[in-house]
Amino acid sequence: MKLVEHFELGLDAPICLTWELTYACNLECAHCLSSSGRRDPRELSTEQCEAVIDELQRMQVFYVNIGGGEPTVRPDFWHLVEYAVAHDVGVKFSTNGVRLTPERARWLAASDYVDVQISLDGATAEVNDRVRGTGSYDTAITALRNLHEAGFRDAKVSVVCTRENIGQFDEFKAIADRFGATLRLTRLRPSGRGADVWDELHPLPEQQRELYEWLVANGDNVLTGDSFFHLAAFGPEDGSGALPGLNLCGAGRVVCLIDPVGDVYACPFAIHDQFLAGNVLTDGGFQKVWQTSTLFQELREPQTGGACSGCAHYDSCRGGCMAAKFFTGLPLDGPDPECVQGYGESALAGARSVPAASQDHSRGAPSRNAPVLLTLSRRRPDADVAPPVSACAESPLAGFAPN
Repeated sequence: MKLVEHFELGLDAPICLTWELTYACNLECAHCLSSSGRRDPRELSTEQCEAVIDELQRMQVFYVNIGGGEPTVRPDFWHLVEYAVAHDVGVKFSTNGVRLTPERARWLAASDYVDVQISLDGATAEVNDRVRGTGSYDTAITALRNLHEAGFRDAKVSVVCTRENIGQFDEFKAIADRFGATLRLTRLRPSGRGADVWDELHPLPEQQRELYEWLVANGDNVLTGDSFFHLAAFGPEDGSGALPGLNLCGAGRVVCLIDPVGDVYACPFAIHDQFLAGNVLTDGGFQKVWQTSTLFQELREPQTGGACSGCAHYDSCRGGCMAAKFFTGLPLDGPDPECVQGYGESALAGARSVPAASQDHSRGAPSRNAPVLLTLSRRRPDADVAPPVSACAESPLAGFAPN
């Protein structure tokens, strides 16, 4: 059996586990997948987080991707990093850099089995801050500089590819090289607040080609997080144009997400009730959810390919991203909305029902430093949107004890 076939059937433990520790965040990024901003008062306690880490150790999960929100605003964040590493669970965490002081950078440089990913969505402040908020570019660059000067090796510069930054890849690579870091490119998904700005921000068809060709030329030294397997259809029908990485949807098979309250979702990009598999507190722990949940069992069943199965490029792109289809109102067995053969465009032009958000932790009104896109693209008041499922405090740090 080929390795990819093992992946399709699911593994005993996820290869890539994302854990969002909090929805609290000092920023209000216009494309935030989890609509973060305000803390959920039900989020897991320190002791409950430690119990999850103990379980991951028993399952031999060798690392976890920690995010948010902004995970470093949790007062116990650094303790949980230490606890995970001490229990043989490596940590890769994503941050906007707000808490990466020179002192903390030195602490990280002396730590084992910890990787740091700094979010940057523009190679200039003008492009970045339009999406992430005023001052966020300078914060990210300062964090990269602090890490570099402290001797931290191989930080990651994480870029969400948008219509506005496609032409900046060489500049992003230069920033990464300047700080001894590695560039990581990821795909914009239409989930969370990203649903509100996807029409304005997702790359145009000709930009998808530009992205593909740049990755073909430079991809050996660039990480993609398996984000762009839908671009493989630009290559020959024999699949030889596939980019490095896993060319199938790993949701519930090799990846999943734990959210701040312990809910387990099939995919980090699909935080919605339809992809909720269970909860680590109420459903017997993470291992039981991962190995026995009905949703995950269904996702691990052989897939027919649906409307895409007759396409000559199906073996390369496998129909694209489940989350991208779901949040644009397209059938899960149909083409990706950004299908490079053009089938997504025709599907988007047809009748479709865009799902309402099942939760939203955004602040009630944009702050003074909110990105321009957030103030221009708030969800339409006439949109069919469900109210948030949790009573988040208006302050992003409400309920946190001071350090």
